[in-house]
Amino acid sequence: MTKSDKLREQCGVVAIYSHPEAETLAYLGLHALQHRGQESAGIVSSDGMSLHIHKSMGLVADIFTEKKLSRIRGTLAIGHTRYSTTGDSALLNAQPILVQSNKGTMAVAHNGNLTNAQSIRSRMEAMGSIFQTSSDTEVIVHLIAQSREQTLPDAIADALRRVEGAFSLVMISPDRIFAVRDPRGFRPLAMGRIVGQGSRDTIVFASETCAFDLIGANYEREVRPGELVIVGPEGLTSRFYAPNFPQSSCIFEHVYFSRPDSRVFGRPVQESREQLGRQLAIEAPAEADLVVPVPDSGVTAAMGYAAESGIPLRFGLIRNHYVGRTFIEPQQSVRDFGVKLKLNPVRSLLAGKRVVLIDDSIVRGTTSRKIVRMIRNAGAREVHMRISCPPTISPCFYGVDTPRKKELIAANNSIEEIRQYIGADSLAYLSIAGLKKACRDGETTTYCTACYTGHYPTNLVDVEDIQPATVDKS
Repeated sequence: MTKSDKLREQCGVVAIYSHPEAETLAYLGLHALQHRGQESAGIVSSDGMSLHIHKSMGLVADIFTEKKLSRIRGTLAIGHTRYSTTGDSALLNAQPILVQSNKGTMAVAHNGNLTNAQSIRSRMEAMGSIFQTSSDTEVIVHLIAQSREQTLPDAIADALRRVEGAFSLVMISPDRIFAVRDPRGFRPLAMGRIVGQGSRDTIVFASETCAFDLIGANYEREVRPGELVIVGPEGLTSRFYAPNFPQSSCIFEHVYFSRPDSRVFGRPVQESREQLGRQLAIEAPAEADLVVPVPDSGVTAAMGYAAESGIPLRFGLIRNHYVGRTFIEPQQSVRDFGVKLKLNPVRSLLAGKRVVLIDDSIVRGTTSRKIVRMIRNAGAREVHMRISCPPTISPCFYGVDTPRKKELIAANNSIEEIRQYIGADSLAYLSIAGLKKACRDGETTTYCTACYTGHYPTNLVDVEDIQPATVDKS
């Protein structure tokens, strides 16, 4: 989908402890997490004595060649693939961030967004601190360096108690890996293990378990909200650095972000997404001949909708997976050119048919409008749009790059007005209750649904376009 009408991926992180090819495993893990960010990627490795880094703009497979990986050989590594939610899209902000400080050499990779980063940064700059990037992640590095705690683990814990918002972090020092989640558990972070041939197993961390599958690791558990896991020469230790808060894991991980083959927040994404589709079919049935997903984000929900409704599932839209970041547009303007680059209708399937079109979300509405028009131009008799989540009415401040509220079509228009704008014969969204039921809210995880309700689980310090009354201070 185009950037203009999609909630964007945020970032993916991976960490490897005790493996002779740690940098290669980190590379493979990032490759599996490429869907979470396509702007830049980086790896920091350690040979037990010093840290080595390589990062660049672009896709993982283009950044890391065998030659470049050979230059950062190590037995420990962390990696990051980025889509910017704060900070400019530039190499300067690519992660991991590697620094030398009074706590020693360390590097950090961050998935999420700090809601009080700017106020902390302004205070530090007034006291003489110099920042090299515009990323909120650098605030954490400065807090660690300025902590009065003597050991690195204590300094990390001290720093993280001072920040608010969403963060799943992996960090590396010359002989240790650190993995941590914020006290509310907004962003996912899983721990796994590769059983070693010798005396020591390899411990791995990743944003999603699909990374474990590629490198041959077994999933063990989630890093718990508020937990700091340390893996070093003494083995694996764990501590909770913050008091308990109500858990608020991002439900959009199950709606869209995570790959269907991942286990996120302790629950299979495939199962959640199929249930979203089934629940949508119960709440918003349609008389139609075909269920057609918008690929790839609508595919699994469409499978559930088709199974529940009994309407045949057909792939009436084909996605071109090889569209690059740049392309040459014809001088003679072609209507909906950007969408046509990525999607093409199968006219023989759609001609004369009543179609239920399934997608995961509508943000601004511009892409949905073009897709509906494309389906109609292919000969469809009716187009019934079904969305496998509730209307997005509020921005996210926890690591999802959503537009401002005034740009969210559902925040400013009724469902009927949206239907008219996108040109569908009917339009329906999944209810909040249906969303929570499909994802089993309150069982293994309690979810944040602020983008659908406007009720935020944290104090919002540095953000705009929000009414104080919508902040949940529990």
